[in-house]
Order: sequence, then C-alpha cells, then structure tokens
Amino acid sequence: MPLDPSFIGKVYPPTEPYEVGREKIREFAEAIGDTNPAYRDRSVAQALGHPDVVAPPTFPIVLSSRAAAQVVLDPQLGLDYTRVVHGEQHFRYSRPVRAGDVLTVTVIVDDIRSAAGNDIITTRGEISTVSGEHVVTALSTLVARAPAPVGA
Repeated sequence: MPLDPSFIGKVYPPTEPYEVGREKIREFAEAIGDTNPAYRDRSVAQALGHPDVVAPPTFPIVLSSRAAAQVVLDPQLGLDYTRVVHGEQHFRYSRPVRAGDVLTVTVIVDDIRSAAGNDIITTRGEISTVSGEHVVTALSTLVARAPAPVGA
C-alpha cells in the first residue's frame, strides 16, 4: 500500500530538549574515527572561536533520527519499516553544534513519492536551541522497497 501523500507538509511536535555534552561529542567522534582535537579539547575549540568543543558535522543524526521516529512509527502513514533503507542524508548548518547546546528537533514531511514501485519519503528536521536559534537542518530520505512479486 503506497504512503499517504496527504502527509506532505505535516509538522510533528518538537522533541524534548537534548543537552549536548562534551562526553557525547567525544564518544561520537571516536565512533566515527575522527581525531579532530576541536571535538575533544575545549582550548582548541576556543582558539577556533567557539565557546566549547564542537561536534562532528554528522553528530545531528543522533537527534534527527530520534525525532524522525515520530514519522516512521506513525501508523496512519503506513510505512513498513521492515522494508526501509536509508537513501540520503544532508545537513545544512547555521552554525556548529557545541557542547552545552540544548536542542530540540521539529520534523516536517517534505515529500512522498513513488518510483519503480518503491515509496520514497523525505523529511526535514529543524534543529534549534530551546531559545529558538536555528543550528542545523537535517534532510533525510528513506526508501521503502517494493515487496517482491509473489513467486519470485
């Protein structure tokens, strides 16, 4: 059953605030194998003009994937998550994520379309501080693969 295109433009409620910690940034940097000292050493980050350590550019996936669960798990959308593969991920920054930021994510369904029997959904996560400062937009495309033909 195809995804419901009436979901295009749907805005989900903001997530609970997430406080970005130095240790979480360090752990993420280690997990992806990035040794940039600005992710670990406050004095290095400050020398670069930041108030505290900064997060690697892909760190917002931690927040955006949690927020996107609102869409993925929405029973009215009709997404069969067992058939989903991650198609694309992009981040558009206003400024880097920094230790001490308290962030929320508002997810919007930007597009739903079909191609070769597959359903494709694009979501946008607007990540901002609790005071309203935009930090980064996370764009994600998921592909729900078409079921295999019967007897294939």
